[in-house]
Amino acid sequence: MASAVDAVGDPIPTSAVLMASAKHIATKCKGENVAFLKCKKDDPNPEKCLDKGHQVTRCVFGLLKELHQRCTKEMDAYAGCMYYHTNEFELCRKEEKELKKACPWE
Repeated sequence: MASAVDAVGDPIPTSAVLMASAKHIATKCKGENVAFLKCKKDDPNPEKCLDKGHQVTRCVFGLLKELHQRCTKEMDAYAGCMYYHTNEFELCRKEEKELKKACPWE
């Protein structure tokens, strides 16, 4: 897998990185996600929910940065496994367990 961070050191949100951090995102960015989905449900005009969408994106990027700083080795191993196995969770349980131990999402 190519580098998981860009030139500035920020994590690159590839599908493998997002899948590997999905449980963290579901826990840490729940409020932003719920607000965005409620907005989309209440108003079909996409422009009305841009701010809520930006809040979700900001939360996810902040979380990815935090995971990369706190659990670099475990996050890279899990994302690398997900990349190698085309995002098959079942084939990466060992790496998931190590990430959860280093950076719990609950």
